[in-house]
Amino acid sequence: MSEFTIDDLKRIMRDCAGEEESVDLDGEILDARFEELGYDSLALIETTSRIAREFGVRLPEEELGEVGTVRDLLVLVNERLSVRS
Repeated sequence: MSEFTIDDLKRIMRDCAGEEESVDLDGEILDARFEELGYDSLALIETTSRIAREFGVRLPEEELGEVGTVRDLLVLVNERLSVRS
């Protein structure tokens, strides 16, 4: 897998924690904070666990503390994928 896309992330987020009625994950969410989307720290941990299983990318908890937006997580995962290549 060469790139982790926004579609990959949205699918995993929906699988792990669902989607609140008031949130449209198909809208413009790249710069949205996870809290704004209804995803707490536990949901983010579950999401990153799924990313690790599916894409083989481990994200240390100390790095997750710096992930605030959807874009931040995409960048971090793709950085890890590029290092593996």
